[in-house]
Amino acid sequence: MISVVLLGAGNIATHLYKAFQKSDKVVIKQWYNRHLEAIQAFKNEVEITDRISDLKEADVYLIAVSDDVVGELSSQFPFDNRLTVHTSGSVGIYELDKKNRRGVFYPLQSFSKDANVNFKNVPICIEVIEKQDLKTLKSLAAALGSKSHKVNSDQRRALHLAAVFVNNFTNQLYRVAHEITEAQGVEFDILKPLILETANKVQHLSPYMAQTGPAKRNDKITLRKHLKLLENEEQKAIYELLTTSIQKTHGISNGLRPRRTSAKK
Repeated sequence: MISVVLLGAGNIATHLYKAFQKSDKVVIKQWYNRHLEAIQAFKNEVEITDRISDLKEADVYLIAVSDDVVGELSSQFPFDNRLTVHTSGSVGIYELDKKNRRGVFYPLQSFSKDANVNFKNVPICIEVIEKQDLKTLKSLAAALGSKSHKVNSDQRRALHLAAVFVNNFTNQLYRVAHEITEAQGVEFDILKPLILETANKVQHLSPYMAQTGPAKRNDKITLRKHLKLLENEEQKAIYELLTTSIQKTHGISNGLRPRRTSAKK
């Protein structure tokens, strides 16, 4: 049984709490947050506190707070030589206070407050300084049903950056598509099977091999028609940028550089 003290009350902390509560291999000894009201609803399930000085002894102190305060919070711990880990993709392991053993337990997934998360589908990226702590964090990931991956700081930062592209930026493109369909009174839902098929393709093909569309085909007529349809200059700029990127990737050196429609006639 692995004992855990959880620190923080955001999306990641809340999802981890719920997942750990379902595991028979983890016990949450305490849940800390500086604003007690944020975790007040769980007071009948777990001991809660807003006092760092009252932290109980545990195998792992799991910090799931804003990136900007990870180091500061770890420096306030009233003990030393205990395993202290954070859950961030971008915060360095050495930003944790050195008085304790340091590690990273980074769930590579998008966490939204009201969306259920199955941790069996969440890879956990693990980083440690002392080898003795690797086994503990791997066991903690296994208790969630997650597959763990030992990574170094550079690899983790690269994964976090890549995750922004495949998740946050892609979601913004969904938003642009929603604006385009909404402007013409057509349902965005019609695109959802395509969204799922695109995501499914990269489970079996590399993104390079999965690429299709007018930019890769260098279909100049279609590209110009699309640009003419786009009245929003920001959307037009995104279209041009991605078209150029696709064409460079696929070696279309003489491909169309879509022409901006002049605002003046």
